[in-house]
Amino acid sequence: MSILETIIIAVIEGLTEFLPVSSTGHMILAQGIMGITSDAFVKAFTIIIQFAAILSVVCIYRKRFFKLNPIPAPMKATALQKIIHKWDFYWKLLIAFIPAAVIGFVGKKSGIIDTFLESVPVVAAMLVAGGVFMLFCDKIFNNGDENTELTEKKAFCIGLFQCIAMIPGVSRSMATIVGGMAQKLTRKKAAEFSFFLAVPTMAAATGLDLLELFLADDKSWATAHNIFLLVLGCVVAFVVAILAIKGFVNFLTKYGFKAFGYYRIIVGGVIIVLLLCGVDLSIVD
Repeated sequence: MSILETIIIAVIEGLTEFLPVSSTGHMILAQGIMGITSDAFVKAFTIIIQFAAILSVVCIYRKRFFKLNPIPAPMKATALQKIIHKWDFYWKLLIAFIPAAVIGFVGKKSGIIDTFLESVPVVAAMLVAGGVFMLFCDKIFNNGDENTELTEKKAFCIGLFQCIAMIPGVSRSMATIVGGMAQKLTRKKAAEFSFFLAVPTMAAATGLDLLELFLADDKSWATAHNIFLLVLGCVVAFVVAILAIKGFVNFLTKYGFKAFGYYRIIVGGVIIVLLLCGVDLSIVD
């Protein structure tokens, strides 16, 4: 990849990571359009810069990430219950993370995920299908209840929804936000928990990809140029994501999913038409 291609992909990632339009799908399309060769480094690059964008959540919501629940003095509970109460935020993130951790590990080892990650037709089809769904999901789930609390069961259910996003083009953000709304959370609460859940999920995916890169026999990717591109991509994705995340929460709270649904249908439809016309958008191996 060139420096310009790196910046373009990182900007796309930063802008789309928290939008329900599939950041992975957009990066795959961008790589196909620019003719970027798919190799071990490029595949890892797309995962690692997603984690860099996700770190913007920790920066913006740092008070939530680094604050433990106080334990009321008269609270009657076992030592374990008190620990869970104190670490409630992290406990529910762990519960929600488990489904993706198990299914993602199996999918990664079997090669299924990597196969999907190179399929432009799959991305296009999922963009359209997800877009059609989003036109109606606000009516299906309404806007939730402000008094609804996130329980362990609800967190686990949201984690199951997140697994659907392993199909590129679905959008992890969309899947988890819809999962939260299905549990009667408001759009804002569902969106924020989606952001929080992205941190352990992408941290695990990034760690696995980095481990595979470093353990691989072929170390040809480890050039000064590639390392520079990786650092540059991470910085750009992080900065752009910080600028995008707050605007998305405000927009989603006020207007819902419909605008994103139309966008997905248009983009996916254009890609399908191009593919039917014989335009090659596939990622080069």
